[in-house]
Order: sequence, then structure tokens, then C-alpha cells
Amino acid sequence: MIKNVKRASPIDIHVGEMIRLRRRAIGMSQERLGQGLGITFQQIQKYEKGTNRVGASRMLNLATILGVPVSYFFPVQPDQPNALSSVPAGSDELVGFLTTIEGRMLNTAFARVDGPIKQKIVSLVVAIARAGEDA
Repeated sequence: MIKNVKRASPIDIHVGEMIRLRRRAIGMSQERLGQGLGITFQQIQKYEKGTNRVGASRMLNLATILGVPVSYFFPVQPDQPNALSSVPAGSDELVGFLTTIEGRMLNTAFARVDGPIKQKIVSLVVAIARAGEDA
């Protein structure tokens, strides 16, 4: 007898990553988010791993608590044949970086910088990265 192994869908994994990214960006614990939703932190872990799907009403509550629109969880159009194909390559690496302490600190500080200075900072970081590749 072959067991039917349940695997997380790419969309459920993506939604979970977006939940984790936003939760960490605002410095919220899994426990606190779970309390806000009336569920355990273990359930939040399952959502963030994509092993459990997030229902529509729960997603609306998540968006409200996390201070984002529901569309935040879906950066692609639902009518696309392969919805996750438009998620940029390397997004796992980006999500990983943004969930680190350094990533959150950099993101928070960068958000407070004025527009013209932001472009200069980006140019500086790009130049430093290129210099590191050439070394």
C-alpha cells in the first residue's frame, strides 16, 4: 500500500514565507501573532512552513494584524498560468536576508532615508559588491 504523502504547494510555501518575512520585519513573535489570531504558535509555524494552508478569513486577519493588504501575500496576478513563475529568481535568498537581524536593521534604516540619498546608497552598495567580485 502506497501512502499518500502530503506536500506543501509552492503557493502555500510562498504565502508562509511572506507571513514570516512581515512578522519578523515588525519584530513580532510567533506566539504574539498566534495570540492575535486565537491560535497556537505551532499553527503559525505550520503556516510559515507552508505545511498548512491559510484560509481566506484567516488571511484577512493576518493581513490586518501584520499591517499589510491581503495582496501583500500574492505579488503575482492570480490569472497567470504559473503564478509563481513571476516571483523573482533569488527571492528565497532575499527573504532569508530580510529575516536576519542585519536585514531588518538595514531595511528599517533605509526606509527612513530621503529619496535622492537612497539612490546614492544603492549605487555605493552596488559598487562595493562589484569591487568584491573583482577581487
